[in-house]
Amino acid sequence: MKLINKLSFLVISALVFAISGCDKTKLYDIAVAPSQAHFVGDKVQAYPVRVSPIAAYEITVGTTDVAAFDREVSFNVTSPTGATAGVQYTLGTTGNKVIIKGGKALATISVQGILAGFPALRIDTLIFTIRMPSLKPSIFLDTVKLAIGDICGEANPFTINSFLGAYANSIETFGTGAPYGPYTTGIATVTPLTATTATIVVTNIWDNGWGPISFTLDWSNPLSKTARVIAQAAIPGSNAGDLNPIYAGQTVAVRPFATGNLGSFLSCTGTLTLRMQLGVTGVGFFAGVYTVNMKR
Repeated sequence: MKLINKLSFLVISALVFAISGCDKTKLYDIAVAPSQAHFVGDKVQAYPVRVSPIAAYEITVGTTDVAAFDREVSFNVTSPTGATAGVQYTLGTTGNKVIIKGGKALATISVQGILAGFPALRIDTLIFTIRMPSLKPSIFLDTVKLAIGDICGEANPFTINSFLGAYANSIETFGTGAPYGPYTTGIATVTPLTATTATIVVTNIWDNGWGPISFTLDWSNPLSKTARVIAQAAIPGSNAGDLNPIYAGQTVAVRPFATGNLGSFLSCTGTLTLRMQLGVTGVGFFAGVYTVNMKR
C-alpha cells in the first residue's frame, strides 16, 4: 500500500510540473501541413469518344488547403499509345496550367475528344501528371490515367436496330429449375415507339415451337434500361404441358409480374435479360420467374 501511495505521488508531481512548465503568454510553433496539389477522383478514368456530339471531359485538380489568393498548378500530358493533341484531343487550358482561384480548393482540366481521331476500336491513354514549378505535387494522387476513344458506356447514344438478328448463346431458367441452353433465339423486328422506347418481337423463346413474344424496351434512364414483356393470353404453338404435364394440350399465357421484376438490356454488350410470368391460358399463372438471357 505504501509503495502505491509513493507511485501516485510521483505521477501527480510530474503532471503538476508539466502543467506549470507551460507559459500561456508565450507563442509556440504549430505544425501546418504544406500546400500540395493533387487530382480528385479515380486514378484511372474513362472518356468515351464514339458518337457526335461529344461533351468535353473534366479532370479535377484539388489542393490540401484553401488560400486567399490565386494559385497555379502545372501538369504534363503524355500518351504511351501515341495520342496527339489536335488530332485525338484538345485541352481547354493553355501552357498545361490551371488556376485555383482564391478561396477555392478545386479547378478542372477540360479535355475535348476529337471524333475524327478515333476510328472504330481505337482507344488511347492520356497520362496527366502534376509537376513543378507550381504547388508541390502530393504523393497520394499526383497522376491520373485517362482512357479515351471508342469506349462504350451505357449513357452513350446507340442504334436500337443493332439488336436485330440471332442470339445463338441464349440460356433460360424457370423458377428453381436447371438452366437450359445455349440455344438460338432471335429478334425479328424492332418498332420504335418514342425517342427512348421501342417494341421488339422475340422468336424461339422456350426452344420448342412457341410463337413470337413481344417486349417493350425503355432506355429513358440510360443507366437502367428495362425490358417489359407484353401480356399475351395464348402463345401460338405453345403447349402448357411443357410447364406441367397435367396441362398438356393447353396453351401458355405470359405477362409481366405485378410486383415489377422487369427485364433489362445493355447497349454496349448487345445483351438482353428477359423476365416474365408464365401461366396456362384461362387457368392461372405459376409463381416462378422465367428468365431468358439473350447473347450473340
